[in-house]
Amino acid sequence: MLRLNHMSQDIREFISPFTELLAFGEPTHLEHAHTWIRNELFEQLAGLGYRSIALETCRIRGLLVNDYVHGGPGDLDVVVKEGFSHSFGEHWPANRELVQWMREYNADRAPRNRLSFHGFDFQTETTSAPSPRPYLEHARDHLGEDVDLTIDDETWSRDEAVLHAEQSPGRSEEAVRLREIGTGMLRRLYERRGTDEAWARAETHLQAGLSLLQYHRECAEPNPLGVRLNRLCQMRDGVMARNLLEIRRAETANGPTFVFAHNAHLQRTNSSMEMGGERVEWFSAGALVAPILGDRYTVIGGTLGRNDSFGLGEPDRATPEGQLQSRFTTWGITKDKPRGPSRTDTRLEMGYFPLDQHLMDGVDALLHVRAGRPVTR
Repeated sequence: MLRLNHMSQDIREFISPFTELLAFGEPTHLEHAHTWIRNELFEQLAGLGYRSIALETCRIRGLLVNDYVHGGPGDLDVVVKEGFSHSFGEHWPANRELVQWMREYNADRAPRNRLSFHGFDFQTETTSAPSPRPYLEHARDHLGEDVDLTIDDETWSRDEAVLHAEQSPGRSEEAVRLREIGTGMLRRLYERRGTDEAWARAETHLQAGLSLLQYHRECAEPNPLGVRLNRLCQMRDGVMARNLLEIRRAETANGPTFVFAHNAHLQRTNSSMEMGGERVEWFSAGALVAPILGDRYTVIGGTLGRNDSFGLGEPDRATPEGQLQSRFTTWGITKDKPRGPSRTDTRLEMGYFPLDQHLMDGVDALLHVRAGRPVTR
């Protein structure tokens, strides 16, 4: 047992021999200190047998990054720009450093000892979703089939197609045709099941395309905004959970996987947030995979004391963050979860989820950053 108030920067104190999926969350996407710490922790974990990392970025785009870190051709700046979704690439220097470090780490190692990169997110943001066409076309070309998948991508990808049911193509004849084609291709793909990389990529693309068609179908349902957002958030984390399980299946023979995303996607308890003036609640990817993996899933929740760059001031001493502030000078991890009222000095645009008992019930430990920085280490 750790003594009360003990905090450490040694990740070995917070994992067990059973951990296969080690998740580390951040409390807001606007703060970069957690991404730099993530890089430091992954370097520690690589020395402990971890051979993969999965980030909250598009799974399909992540394939480009993985090719590069395994020595494939390409320019680092282009790979970082095109290989990350949700604007997490070129403006996130810690992600650039991670990709560069992984490529250098892998350069002189045997294939079985190399590190792999995965994205585990859906292709969507909650209020926008792309066209399914390119994902279906990838599978079609792999199968060598002659089927026309031409559609108006703009009709599918504009925000109005998600936010307004009457403008969604999700229940159109075109959508039904695409789902029938995609389902048929998936059946034929499994009939020709292979173990090579090309087959695996075709499956990943096809599952992404079918998931997008299902997402767009949900967008076409004439539900009130709160119900719509709730179901779309749930669908996104459902795809995240499936991707995490598939990544673990692929990486089982190599070693454990380190995962990094917002706390709201990783905690074992259900998540909630305010969106579009509505209170939205859903089961996070962590809440979905935790019952399946049991003690093979370990979660470290990220928390933050202060960040002057977006106006998050010093927390009240009575809050959990305030109690953590006085324990160290930079950052540390602890299994101690202080009790106290949630801080009230945050604004919605900060994207910061304050510590509360519900969040702490969903994690095994906390990693607290005393004062965050916007870009640098």
